[in-house]
Amino acid sequence: MNDAGRPHDPLAGTFGRVAVAPDERRALIRATFEGVARRYDLMNDLMSLGIHRGWKDRFVGEADPRPGEIALDLAGGTGDVAFRLARRGATVTVVDPSAAMMEVGRARPGGGSVAWIEAEAESLPITDASVDLVTIAFGIRNVTRLDAALAEIHRVLKPGGRFFCLEFSRARWWLRPFYEAWSRTAIPVLGTVVSGRTEAYRYLIESIGRFPDQSGFAAIIARNGFEAVGWSDLSFGIAAIHHGRRPAPPSLPGELP
Repeated sequence: MNDAGRPHDPLAGTFGRVAVAPDERRALIRATFEGVARRYDLMNDLMSLGIHRGWKDRFVGEADPRPGEIALDLAGGTGDVAFRLARRGATVTVVDPSAAMMEVGRARPGGGSVAWIEAEAESLPITDASVDLVTIAFGIRNVTRLDAALAEIHRVLKPGGRFFCLEFSRARWWLRPFYEAWSRTAIPVLGTVVSGRTEAYRYLIESIGRFPDQSGFAAIIARNGFEAVGWSDLSFGIAAIHHGRRPAPPSLPGELP
């Protein structure tokens, strides 16, 4: 716990290896994504050798959006996950603080099949208990205040509503040295060649190293009021799908569960 009696936020106060104030970190992260928006999808393919597409397919499969459900895709960027959710019949809204990223998404095939809102996960312009499913893919580590974002997700979900998060995590011990070497060397070079933004991709790699491992993040989700918390590893732990549920009120005698 910190001096204010609240749990420590592992993401607070840093950008790259430099300590910064929350408002400055927010501005720097936004500038990072504004600068790479046009090349973001191409860089995802190059950095992951295309594997991220399979990860997102499995992510949406586990989230199991159903026809008629209301789904919110946070940090939805260019719509990769949102379009997958919409194809399963859900009514989908992308929420992202980067107008440039969403502009790219709107221009993609299917861009008109979802709604787009410019906002941050820590302050969602969404009615209480109005959403069946909240997803966030490779965005939770970039929020300024992790507990505040999770509290907002909990607030907007209906009782029994589902939260699914796809994020980089901690690879198996035998794979970690090779994966970290690739991340530290190849990815900043790709960022320079493809987007001209070396520092942006150096930050993205450093943010992965700072993010809690699978059990650590599961504990943070649980302390924010979610139940049935768990995760599935992808590619030997390079990424993980975390999930939780907003508790439903207990049934009264005579009611169906």
